[in-house]
Amino acid sequence: MGIIHQLIQEAAIEPEMVSCITKAYAQTLHALCVKDRDDPLTEMVAKKIIKVAQSGAHDPTEISALAIKELEMR
Repeated sequence: MGIIHQLIQEAAIEPEMVSCITKAYAQTLHALCVKDRDDPLTEMVAKKIIKVAQSGAHDPTEISALAIKELEMR
């Protein structure tokens, strides 16, 4: 199980949001050119994606863009 699925389970995400979150996660890793799923950055990205999704965003592209924006601010 990947880090995103583990965090989704821990956060008790609604089933209808799981697909949206996993798509946003994949888009974000692609946009950030992260190919190694063992890279420590993947956990930070996963947590940010879940946080953005929980704040009310429901479109994978929007979630990805907001997460990238927040990650750039760090």
